[in-house]
Amino acid sequence: MADIKRTQFLQEIGKGQITESSLFLFYGERYLCQEAADALQKGLMERKGTIHKIDGATEDAGQTLSRLLSYSLLPGLQIYRVSESRIFQSKTIIEKIWKKAARAMRNGRLDAVLRYLTDMAKLGGLSAQSLKGDQVFSEIGKTHWKKFFGFDKPDEDISWADQIMATAPEEQTSSPTDLVDSYIQAFDRGLPAGNILILTAETVDKRQRFFSYCKKSATTIDCSVASGSNSAAQKDQLAVVQEQLNKTLGLFQKKMAADAVRLFIDRVGCHPVAVINEAEKLALYAGDRPKISIDDVRELTSQTREDALFEFTEALSSGQAAKSLIILKRILSNNIHSLAVLATLRNFYRRLLLIRGVQLKHRVPWQQMPAQQFQNSYLPSLKENDEWAELIKGHPFAVYNNFKRAAEYSPNSLKNLLILVHGAEYRVKSSFLPQQLLLEELTIAILRNKKI
Repeated sequence: MADIKRTQFLQEIGKGQITESSLFLFYGERYLCQEAADALQKGLMERKGTIHKIDGATEDAGQTLSRLLSYSLLPGLQIYRVSESRIFQSKTIIEKIWKKAARAMRNGRLDAVLRYLTDMAKLGGLSAQSLKGDQVFSEIGKTHWKKFFGFDKPDEDISWADQIMATAPEEQTSSPTDLVDSYIQAFDRGLPAGNILILTAETVDKRQRFFSYCKKSATTIDCSVASGSNSAAQKDQLAVVQEQLNKTLGLFQKKMAADAVRLFIDRVGCHPVAVINEAEKLALYAGDRPKISIDDVRELTSQTREDALFEFTEALSSGQAAKSLIILKRILSNNIHSLAVLATLRNFYRRLLLIRGVQLKHRVPWQQMPAQQFQNSYLPSLKENDEWAELIKGHPFAVYNNFKRAAEYSPNSLKNLLILVHGAEYRVKSSFLPQQLLLEELTIAILRNKKI
């Protein structure tokens, strides 16, 4: 059975057309999965029944299966809904989960960081409890890291992962991935009439057996949003943002001016939850006015964490002291964790150092050049070396700006900046001084650091 696109599925639900199935899988963007599963749940409950909500993070998969196979004394449908199911994960996607954890850390989303790191530990055969003791992430050697997780251990400081894992709760007694065969056999034999399983999953391994089984024998709804910066991906992202924006404003009987929509999308990006929250805020702010203006968006809509952190690094590297301190204060007032700020700076200067090394090592000597020349001649020469693939990912103009910025520094200067950042990170973790004070001190030290 082919995947059903989320928009098509919602249209069918709106018409009262629900596929007869005992197993539904929603995978992709987390909020969109929840929204589509909510619509299904509402449609099914018109037939009367009971919803059994299960958190995938603490699920006992064996107990869930046992309940699915049992005849209930309760009347009507028995709907078991597992949110954030781990049954479709496997070791082959651990690196992808690690990158999501690092991105969430940079954005200050600590709950998401813990969720990703816990998944990663379990898939690597490590328990959350063992990672609270001596066997923390940062102390795992490169050989064992590769053995556990299937990819090379990052070179940068990853002590933030240890700190987050220290807050991990007690884990479930059985992992869903251990019971894949049992689940497949159960659905092949058939569940008791009226028992239905709804699964939502943000991260899936499409080669995993149960996922393949769902594609063939269950109702599978694709809620993913295309990633990347090509025109097709941007079109998909824009459609999702526009859909959530129009739906939210419609609840308040509001509309938004075309120029305001463009600014809104630039500031909020493709983050469905953020789109809904910001749209609700704008609708309430507009009061009796039927249309939201661009001035409303400028006044009320804050930048995303990624935008704010990017603006901070830009101000720092441009030597703008006052602007850097103002942006830093705004970042911290928006509840972005100080460790997320430090991680952003560490990754920023580390990337510049690696690029500076490429410039000094590459067979084509680096020199200042127009963007067009960089894209047409210098960038293709870089692609000859696979070791540099990670550094030249992304839009050519963004890569050009990184190379241009790196050339402003000497390698020793960039090393000194990394030492300053690591020192500040140590003080943030061990000192009782206010974190804002420590980060302001670091900001001034970075601005005093000579580039050459």
